Amino acid sequence: MTEVTTQEVARPLTRPPRLRRGDRVRLVAPCSPVPEAQLEAAAAELSSWGLAVEPAPHVRDRHPVLPYLAGSDATRAADLQEAWCDPDVAAVFCVRGGDGAHRTVDLLDFDALRRARPKALVGFSDITALHEAFAVELGVATVHGPVVGTKYFVGDAIAQFELRTTLFEPERRMVLTSPGAHALVPGRAEGVLLGGNLSLLNDGLGTPHSRPSAAGGILVLEDVGEDVARIDRMLTHLLRSGWMAGLAGVVLGTWTDCPPDLGVIADLMRDRLSPLGVPVLWGLEFGHCAAQLTLPLGVPALLDAESGMLELSLPGLS
Repeated sequence: MTEVTTQEVARPLTRPPRLRRGDRVRLVAPCSPVPEAQLEAAAAELSSWGLAVEPAPHVRDRHPVLPYLAGSDATRAADLQEAWCDPDVAAVFCVRGGDGAHRTVDLLDFDALRRARPKALVGFSDITALHEAFAVELGVATVHGPVVGTKYFVGDAIAQFELRTTLFEPERRMVLTSPGAHALVPGRAEGVLLGGNLSLLNDGLGTPHSRPSAAGGILVLEDVGEDVARIDRMLTHLLRSGWMAGLAGVVLGTWTDCPPDLGVIADLMRDRLSPLGVPVLWGLEFGHCAAQLTLPLGVPALLDAESGMLELSLPGLS
């Protein structure tokens, strides 16, 4: 087992301020391009919350050669950096995941980002790379929630409610549970929430701006469109590297379009994770699903696997 030093153990991060009506927010596309109709619908919904919504200058860009990227690496990084460093912007909403987040991360000026006032960064899927980088480099808690220019937000009233409540009234979203959530491995544990998309965590292992260890954390995991054998390989890679040594617990979200069926994936998770000797919760509805829960990352929480819930020790935003 890899030895875990005190410096490696996950600690609570600085929570950004909650949102209030009238706040200015910025829409950015750090990964894949967003359809215009979805972008407009997202802006309209956020505006209805009383927010002053500003699309970033390059949010509509398309890469000239690579169609899966929203503009060049440089413009994607510039939009994100300018949004974070603007003292009048209260939150940054990512409009889509997809591909390209690690390429964006490599071009950020983290010294400049550290000098800026912390604010909510919202997104999931490929945005996991940004959640990791902002935790490691800035020590700031972030928000694992819908990418707003997609079906996971537009037209999804429950996902919108979950995100809005977390951002505006975070003390009302202290207990997170789902009807089908149950223990794969029973037990209770306390730790700091971290993680997100399994593929992105695996791809970031050993690279700049990714944490060297998940020790002391409650790891949340989800993915989409991955075969069970590939899920096994990625999880085994994280285990063999020692990255998961010292975990307090694991929370598993949705595995949309991951054949052959969820029962096999649950069996895989039980097989791979039970030797860790920590509680494992299956079926919390976050990730690539309708009506997804919003999870604040970087805050301490209690995992009660047998009760099927996560209870935050602090509101996700201050």
